[in-house]
Amino acid sequence: MLDDEKDLDKLLNCRFDEIWIDTSKGLDIPEDEQTSAPPANPPVKRIVKEAARPLKKKPAPVSLAEELDSAKKIHTSAKKIVKTMFNDVRMGNAFEIEDAAALVEEVNQSIERNPNALLSLVRLKNADEYTYLHSVAVCMLMVALAKQLSLNEEQIRQAGIAGLLHDVGKMAVPNDVLNKVGKLTDDEFNVIKQHPQRGWEILKSCYQVSDIALDVCLHHHERIDGRGYPEKISGDAVTLFARMGAVCDVYDAISSDRCYKKAWGPAESIHKMASWQPGHFDETIFHAFVKTIGIYPNGSLLKLKSGRLGVVIEQSRKSLITPIIRVFFSTRANAYIPVEIVDLSKSTDRIENIEDPLKWQLDLSKFQDI
Repeated sequence: MLDDEKDLDKLLNCRFDEIWIDTSKGLDIPEDEQTSAPPANPPVKRIVKEAARPLKKKPAPVSLAEELDSAKKIHTSAKKIVKTMFNDVRMGNAFEIEDAAALVEEVNQSIERNPNALLSLVRLKNADEYTYLHSVAVCMLMVALAKQLSLNEEQIRQAGIAGLLHDVGKMAVPNDVLNKVGKLTDDEFNVIKQHPQRGWEILKSCYQVSDIALDVCLHHHERIDGRGYPEKISGDAVTLFARMGAVCDVYDAISSDRCYKKAWGPAESIHKMASWQPGHFDETIFHAFVKTIGIYPNGSLLKLKSGRLGVVIEQSRKSLITPIIRVFFSTRANAYIPVEIVDLSKSTDRIENIEDPLKWQLDLSKFQDI
C-alpha cells in the first residue's frame, strides 16, 4: 500500500519507467469514485508518468583534468561489465540488462560534464580484448552522437545500450575465425557476416531488450545504398539508430589495432570515411559525428606550420579546426622539445599535416592524458 510520501519519492527516483500494481493485495480505485475529491497522496498514475522523466539533473561542466579520473573508472567498469555480459552469452546464460542501463547512465553523465574525457579513452584497447572494448567505445560514441543530434534523454540511453550490445552476435562466431591473423577466406567472411543475425536472435530471447537495441544489432552493417548486410536494406528502411550505429562502429573499428591490421589514426580515419563513396553512410549523421569528435579527434598527431608535432588532447568550443594540442617534438631539430599546451584557437600557428606516429617512431601514450 502506497501511503507514505517518502515511499513515493523513492519510487520517483528509481531507475525504471513504469510499475505494476498488484490489485490482489488491495482494491484499485473504482471507476465511480475517480471523479471524487483527489486523495491526499498523488495517484499511482502520476508515478508511472514521472518516473519516465530524466533521472538526474544535468551536471555542471568541468575541466578535462577534473573529469578524467571519473572517465577512467567508468571505462574500467564498462570493460568488466561487457566482458561478463558477453561471456554469459557465450555460455548460454541470461545476462542482466540493468547493468548495461546503469553503465550508460554513468557514460551519459560523464559526457555531459566533459565529453573530451571519455572520448579520449575510446582507442584504449588491445587486439586480444578488441571485441569487448569495441562495444564499450561504440556505446560511448553513440551517447555522444545522440547528444549532438539533440535526442531526448530516453533516446540517448537507448542509443548507448544499443551500442553496448551491437556486437553481441560475435560471441556465436568461432574464436579461430573471429581472431584470425591472416586474411579471411570467403567462407570465413560469410561466417563473420552472420553475427548481426545471430546477435539479433540472442537479444530477441531477452525480453528486456528494446526494439532500438535489436534494430542496431541487426542493421549496423547496412548501408544507405543497399550494399550492406545482412538484409541489404537501403534508404529510409535504415533507421536513425542503425545509421548512427554504422558510423560509430566503423570509426572505432578502423581507428583500433586489430589482430590482422594496424589502426589508422583518428584524424586519418575521419578523412578516410569522408572520402568513401556517397551512400556508404548517412551524410547528416556523419557530419554530426564529425562535430561530436572533431575533424582532428583526440589522439591525432598533427604537424604545425612551425614544424612542431603535437597530439590533440581536447576539442575547442570555437572551431573544429582549432583543437587544443600538447606539443612535444620538433621536426626541424628531429628532437623532443619542452612540452607545451597550445590552444590553436588562440595561436598564430596552424595545422599543416596529419602525421603517422610510426614515421617519427613516437609513443603518443606518453603525451596523452590516458
